[in-house]
Parts: sequence; structure tokens; C-alpha cells
Amino acid sequence: MNGTSPLNPGSGTYKSGYYISLFGAALILLWIGIFKFTPTEAAAIKPLLENHFLTFFVYKIASVQTISNTIGVIEIIIALLLMFSVKFAFLKKYAGIGMIVTFLVTLSYLFTTPGIWKIVDGVPVTDFFILKDLMLLGFGLMIVQNNK
Repeated sequence: MNGTSPLNPGSGTYKSGYYISLFGAALILLWIGIFKFTPTEAAAIKPLLENHFLTFFVYKIASVQTISNTIGVIEIIIALLLMFSVKFAFLKKYAGIGMIVTFLVTLSYLFTTPGIWKIVDGVPVTDFFILKDLMLLGFGLMIVQNNK
């Protein structure tokens, strides 16, 4: 045994996992960011934003589509920061901070949006698309911590 654990940041397994996670997170953010420019997604996020203590006022400032577009731009910027951080390491910190803020807010929608939780066959369930943000929040924390 050569003493190299797969969890060792110098191992090939670790590096492969890191880059798969990085590009996977970037792809998810890019894809969802682009989808925010559609009227379907703009309408879908409206109940989340209007029932949240940090975002309840946004529709008094701008239209449903404008707010959705703005969120989409933010998600696309974070995706690009992630992708470019492969070449420019100093961008990792900004991508990580953007991910942490974004995913803390989106996860909090699980607790502020009326009717988001339902009981199905005795099991509480929600719109599972938000739960992916838990993993993405963890990856954002890892990026900020490992800012080399």
C-alpha cells in the first residue's frame, strides 16, 4: 500500500471527484440559470420568493420575469466563476461564496413557502428539486475552505 488514500487531496480519485463535482455544479447552475429566462420557471419560483422574509418585496420593484431573469443571471455568473476557477484559482472563493448564499436562501424556501411539504403515503415530501441545493451548498463550503 502506497499510503495514498482516495480522500487525500493529492490522489487521482479525489481530483477526479472534485472536477466532476465542479463541472456538475456549474452545469446545474448554468442550466437552471438559463431556464430562469422562461415564463414557466418565472411563474414557478414566484410563490417561493413572495413568501420569503428576504425576498417578499421583489415583485413590488420589478416584474415576475425581470426578477426571474436577474436570478438567472446570478446563477449563470456563479456557473462561469466555477468553470473559470479551473484556470484562475482566485475565482474559487467568489464562486464558493455565491454558492453558499444562493443555496442557503433556496434551502430556506423549504421552511417559508406554504404548501411546499405534503404527506404522501405517510411520508413528508416536497418538490425535490430544491434538495439538490443541499449538496451544492456543501460543495460551495468545500470550495471556500480549499481556496488554493
